[in-house]
Amino acid sequence: MPTYVVTAITGRLSQEQKSSLAASITKIHCSATGAPAYFAQVLFNDVPEGDYFIGGKPLTGDILFVHGEIRAGRALEIKQRIILNILEDAARITQMEKSHIQIYMADLPAKQIAEWGKILPNPDEETEWFASVPEPVKKRMLDLMD
Repeated sequence: MPTYVVTAITGRLSQEQKSSLAASITKIHCSATGAPAYFAQVLFNDVPEGDYFIGGKPLTGDILFVHGEIRAGRALEIKQRIILNILEDAARITQMEKSHIQIYMADLPAKQIAEWGKILPNPDEETEWFASVPEPVKKRMLDLMD
């Protein structure tokens, strides 16, 4: 957690664009919230042409959809900053007009999520939670950080 799912028509995003976007989303989220990078996940859905519909009609234009789910408890200002920063970077990385990028963000209660073998902590309780994680799991988590 957080988990951001990026959806585009198959072949729209190169592997380089996906890597850049994943790094950008992770950095934006962690910078805005202070959450450790080992919580951040970015997944890509490539949807075959003809399988993406808007308004009940097959998509004919260029579009990128980002659905983020984050732990509840973040201020609206932080969430909007994350959304707008992702919008800016996504437009730059994909060379897509901002009006073709949709970003949704949803809150999930931390106590309804399990990662790394444990129920997640509320925002700002990560230090105590991390101290309770077994050493081999901590190593796996820290290996994911820059």
